[in-house]
Amino acid sequence: MGKDVIIACDFSSGQKTLEFLDRFGSKKPFVKIGMELYYAEGPSIVEKIKLRGHKIFLDLKLHDIPNTVKKAMAVLSRLDVDMTNLHAAGGSKMMAAAIEGLTKPDGTRPLLIAVTQLTSTDSETLKNELLIGTPMAETVMRYAENAKNSGLDGVVCSPLEAEAVHGRCGAGFLTVTPGVRFADGELGDQKRVMTPADAKKAGSDYIVVGRPITAADDPAEAYERCVREFIG
Repeated sequence: MGKDVIIACDFSSGQKTLEFLDRFGSKKPFVKIGMELYYAEGPSIVEKIKLRGHKIFLDLKLHDIPNTVKKAMAVLSRLDVDMTNLHAAGGSKMMAAAIEGLTKPDGTRPLLIAVTQLTSTDSETLKNELLIGTPMAETVMRYAENAKNSGLDGVVCSPLEAEAVHGRCGAGFLTVTPGVRFADGELGDQKRVMTPADAKKAGSDYIVVGRPITAADDPAEAYERCVREFIG
């Protein structure tokens, strides 16, 4: 399994998204479809981008009672995405139910990963607002272990935590890491960040990059820069 750069297509409409992807010519980068775009356009945007030849990470972060998540994942399994996710905070029963729902009759399914803690959450927020007294690093590790024990393929985590997740859960357990910025770029609302090169050193399997590519004057060049720095 090779490393890859996933572009976060956080646009408000399908038209803007497809116009953005047109700028890549014959290149077909791995793309992330999140809540904004999916809620604006529905399943049809997934189908349109898939028909163009892109791999898709459907980032909807499901978090509900196990039966509801199971039924929702059964619906999402029809979209033929390559990766999707849920919140590990939903617990082991919910994660196991998600796998059951996501698995197709022929036994195949997309990669399923769990969000540990959002990259916009820092230790102060974790303690004072979420009332989780356990340090951030150990909280992420426990959530990752729960995900692995529930049969998931990996976690979404900060690149700062990728090496530790692999150490706790094994090299084959995927780390999908947002919070990646160029060294000369803006941090935005991300608080736990790394450059693509540093994420590579830390052992990230996939990096998810949004504004450094989508807001660039030349998105295709910014994407290629990410690929050069992260993959080589």
